[in-house]
Amino acid sequence: MSIITLTTDFGHKDYFVSVIKAALLQEAPSAKVIDISHEISPFNHTEAAYILKNAYANFPKGSIHIVGVDSELTPENEHVVMRYDGHFFIGANNGIFALILEDRKYERIGEINIHNTIVSSFPVLDVFVKVAAHLSRNGTMDVVAKPLTNLKEVVGIRPVINDTKTQVIGSVIYIDNFGNVVTNIRKKEFLELQKTRAFTIYARTVKFNTIYNSYTEAINFNVPREKREEEGKKIALWNAAGHLELCIYKSNPSKVGSAKSLFGLDFRTTITIEFN
Repeated sequence: MSIITLTTDFGHKDYFVSVIKAALLQEAPSAKVIDISHEISPFNHTEAAYILKNAYANFPKGSIHIVGVDSELTPENEHVVMRYDGHFFIGANNGIFALILEDRKYERIGEINIHNTIVSSFPVLDVFVKVAAHLSRNGTMDVVAKPLTNLKEVVGIRPVINDTKTQVIGSVIYIDNFGNVVTNIRKKEFLELQKTRAFTIYARTVKFNTIYNSYTEAINFNVPREKREEEGKKIALWNAAGHLELCIYKSNPSKVGSAKSLFGLDFRTTITIEFN
C-alpha cells in the first residue's frame, strides 16, 4: 500500500480538498491518503517548506507528497516531480523544494510533461493527482516527466552573520497554532558561532538571554506552583525541528494573546542575536 500526503493552502471552507481526495480514490484506490496541512498561508513558500520538511521523514520511504501551494502552471512556475531521501514530491518549481533540500542534494528531478493530454484550471486535481497515482503503481518518473537540471531557489531566507561574527540577523518563518514564533535561526549553526559567549536575543522590544531545550526546562518545578513563574512566561527555546522559537508558556491566542500578538512579531519580522 502506497501513501500519498497532501499539503496545500486551500483551507477547509471550500470543496477543493474533498475533490482531490475523491480523485485519488478513483485514480489510486489502494493508496492511503493523509493530510499534512491545508492551512498554509496563501502562496507562502517558506511556511509550506518548513511544515513539509519536518513532516515527510516520518512517513515510510516511497511515500508521495503532493504540494498544492502556488501551483498554477506558468512559464516561470513549471510543474516538477522530485525524488529525495527515498520520497517523491510533486508540486511547482517555485522554491519550496529547494527550501526543503536546503544544502542537500536531490536524487532526481523532472519537469512534468503530461499537460498536453489534460485541459486544466486546477493542476493539483488534474495533473498532480495523476502523477501521484502513476507513482503509487510503481510507475517510473520517465513516463510523466522529462529531465530538469535545476530547482528554483528562494533568496533571502537564511540568517545573515556580520563580518566580526558578533551578530546574527534572522527572521520569522512560521507562526504555529499557539501563536509561537519560529525563526530561521537553527541550533547547529548558532552553537558553532556562539562557542562560549553570552548573547542577547532582540525581538522588537523583547529580549532573551537564555535558550531552553524544552518548555519543561524553562519552568522551575522545584518552586511551589503559587510562587513559580509559569503561565505567561516569555521563553526562547530550540523546538523539535531545531529552530529558535519564541513563545509564551501555555498561551491562549484567543484569550490572553501569544508571542505573535504580545511581542508584535509576524512573518519575516527581523530577529537579532548579539554575542557579548
